[in-house]
Order: sequence, then C-alpha cells, then structure tokens
Amino acid sequence: MSKDKLNPQLFQQAQSMQRNLLKLREEMKERVVEGAAGGGLVTAFANGNGELVKITVKPEAVDPTDVAMLEDLIVAAVQKAQEEAQAMQQAEMSKVTGGMSLPGLF
Repeated sequence: MSKDKLNPQLFQQAQSMQRNLLKLREEMKERVVEGAAGGGLVTAFANGNGELVKITVKPEAVDPTDVAMLEDLIVAAVQKAQEEAQAMQQAEMSKVTGGMSLPGLF
C-alpha cells in the first residue's frame, strides 16, 4: 500500500501516540514506587521504568548473626518495587494507547 492511500487521520493519531509515549517514558523516570518486605524493615524504591533508586533498612533489620535474612528481605523488597513499577507502567501505557497492547515499548 502506498503512502498516498494511507489514512491521514490514522497517521496523525499514530504520531500523537508516539509523542505521548515518549513523554510518558520521560515522566516515568521521575515517578517513584516502593516495595517493602519484613513488615517494612526493608523498603526499596524504583522509578516508573523499574530502575532501583533507593533502599532503606531499619536498624532492627540488621542482625550480624543473620545476614542471609537481611539479604532475602532486600531481594524481596526490590522485587516488590519492580512489580509496582511495572503495574504503574502498564496502567499509564494503557491510558496513552487506549488499551491497545504494544509490546516492547517499555
């Protein structure tokens, strides 16, 4: 199909969606979600792109005789933060795409 026969309105909608997706990607860098483990002993913070930006550890989580537990709490908190980031990403993406699934954009 030649470009002459493409629907100009459809092309404009696609361009608008692309601009909105790029804007969303930038906004997601600034939005932060958190995931906690061990009843809040360890909290991980990730931006909307799933990048880890901060970890907090309450002093009572630090037991020199059980470092493995602290390591497990950190991993669990990071996983929860990343899951929250992914859920936020999908919700925001759905708003921009009108519910269309466009794999590989984030």
